[in-house]
Amino acid sequence: MSGIESERRVSRSALTQGFEAQVAVLVVGGDTTARLELQGHVAALGYSCDGADDFAMAMERLGKRPYDAVVADFDSLPHPELAAQLARLQAAQGEPALIALMRPDESDQAAAAWDAGVQGLLRKPPLAAELRFAIKSALDGRRLAQERRALSRRIQSEVLKQTKELLDTIQRLERVELGVRRSQEETIHRLSLAAEFRDDETGRHLQRMSQYAALLARNFGLAFDRAETIRTASPMHDVGKIGISDLILYKKGRHTVEEFEVMKQHAQIGYQILSGSQSDLLDTAATIAWTHHEKFDGSGYPRGLREREIPLEGRIVAIADVFDALTSKRVYKPAFSLEQTTQIMIETRGKHFDPELLDLFWEGLDEVLEIKARHSDPEAAEEQLAVQ
Repeated sequence: MSGIESERRVSRSALTQGFEAQVAVLVVGGDTTARLELQGHVAALGYSCDGADDFAMAMERLGKRPYDAVVADFDSLPHPELAAQLARLQAAQGEPALIALMRPDESDQAAAAWDAGVQGLLRKPPLAAELRFAIKSALDGRRLAQERRALSRRIQSEVLKQTKELLDTIQRLERVELGVRRSQEETIHRLSLAAEFRDDETGRHLQRMSQYAALLARNFGLAFDRAETIRTASPMHDVGKIGISDLILYKKGRHTVEEFEVMKQHAQIGYQILSGSQSDLLDTAATIAWTHHEKFDGSGYPRGLREREIPLEGRIVAIADVFDALTSKRVYKPAFSLEQTTQIMIETRGKHFDPELLDLFWEGLDEVLEIKARHSDPEAAEEQLAVQ
């Protein structure tokens, strides 16, 4: 019995329970025989499934009814405008999760698909287990993204209430998937993106700085598991900014002394949101949120801690966060060169940064630059290499 036939046998009893029985999937492109076969496999998993010959027909169907997910064969999309076409599919009615089908040798297209925001990639033809996992993961990601947007809207008027609900959501997800490290990481990553609706940071910034922090933690001698906890928790470092007024957070130009005092409160707010959990991951995230703006000479905030009074996690993330901020383009500044960034950070060695950790960071610079290149837009990576 083939894997697909096995899936069909168990699908009705195991996979059609709950909300999945109502999930609608649209399969787009590919030759007719392959598409019809794929539609049959999707239906066997318990989903409602329709097909579309090409991109134009897909957009027509998406205009008539919402779909929860779209499985698109890359060969059916116009390649010169691939990113734009993917964006149109994702922005269609219902904002469906997008899964791309491609041949194993299409590595360039795979990278373009991830950059365009697809939630899953499948080789052609997909195995039954791959198809099931890709659709479920994409639907979970879509659901979490929708929840995140809803939370962000409500936070504007009910910050204190919603921050408590945010923490409850994290804890509930931890209880449901207790002991599954990957699920915890996914939860932290997606919830940390809520702060992006309140700031100009990007998901790539969070990826880079968290990877820098984990690298520095390992080079310092921390165990792999502890370094991974820091990597997973560090994207929540600025979650407290959801409690800062739009008038201050989005102000163009320098803040007044009074406004900066309000801005500094985000460290305390982040700690209040994350603290009190029984989870080591959330406890670490709370420590980082509270202490990553402290400075080695005691001139930081919110408590003016100095030297080893600052928890190790906060000292590590301070270096990773500032390095990426300096070397990244923001709306208010260009990206600084590696030479400029190095000079700025070395000048504050022992003042802003722990000197021992900063020295270790420079010793691992080759790996740092590999991380930066891996998690940057291709244009930005080429520009950075040219500057170096």
